[in-house]
Amino acid sequence: MKRREFITLIGGAAVTWPLAADAQQKRRLPVIGLLHPGSTGGPAAVGFYEGLRELGYAEGVNIAIERRYGDWNTDRFQQLAADLVRLKPDVIVVVSTSPARAAKQATSTIPIVVGGMADPVGDELIVSLARPGGNITGNTFLGPELIAKRFELLNGAIPGLSRVAALWHPSAYGKRTMDGMLKETEAAAQMLRLQLQLVPAAGPGDLDGAFLKITREHADAVILLPSPMLYAEHKRIVELAATNRLPAMYAAREFVEDGGLMSYGASQQNLFRHAAMYLDKILKGASPADLPVEQPTKLEFVFNLKAAKELGLVIPREVLLLADDLIE
Repeated sequence: MKRREFITLIGGAAVTWPLAADAQQKRRLPVIGLLHPGSTGGPAAVGFYEGLRELGYAEGVNIAIERRYGDWNTDRFQQLAADLVRLKPDVIVVVSTSPARAAKQATSTIPIVVGGMADPVGDELIVSLARPGGNITGNTFLGPELIAKRFELLNGAIPGLSRVAALWHPSAYGKRTMDGMLKETEAAAQMLRLQLQLVPAAGPGDLDGAFLKITREHADAVILLPSPMLYAEHKRIVELAATNRLPAMYAAREFVEDGGLMSYGASQQNLFRHAAMYLDKILKGASPADLPVEQPTKLEFVFNLKAAKELGLVIPREVLLLADDLIE
């Protein structure tokens, strides 16, 4: 081979090899399937992406994400889950219980991380919190267990409270969990001798009508039952409560940070930030069957003093002393 031909061959290889290496690098990116029940990622996704960044992940650099959104239509979850499974992602990340059931039906082998489950054992997603078994792990926000405490705090904050409306999303979780939430709601209201109005909202389009029903029945206050849909619509719900001059108790501090009166529970963004940690462990070789489902370690009573003032409420000092955080 002549010297000039040899140099040309080597030069061509120098051009080809980096391109081949780049292609291989792109093919090696872990693929994450993200299944969200709503129409956008919302605050939950914000927490998840923050968690990824904190762990050193950047989309398109060392991780790829395929997203599917259910638009709060439970009939679509199975199809969307099947679409993700066909892509053979390394891990599927799911927001909440209902789409998690669809993902579980679609695959028994691809690891699934679920953020914000209500009662994962009762809803038959896992065997136990300590050893989930199967291909699902994640975290839970404690669903029915905190309802009575929310009623107690609401009742203490508003002297003379007699009628409370409970806004709930019927298909938020599994039937067993939703039945448990309604049972706890009715029991808590009865214990405090409060008249209870149960007001369902199947989707974001029902919220205006739901608040119209609440005001027509002259509720003194409203309490939200946990729901990913209601959480995703938290800014709008806070505005509706303020417009109708309704004191409200929420399930997560994000409502209060955006002007709501009070909340008791775990930060939803923190839950989904932690979901990223599960993803990281699985990508590094851990099995979801051996990763215990995490329960919140910190529950916060958060109170918005400005919202109370705008509603003309005088909150008893002993209630304010219970608050973990006062927003002014």
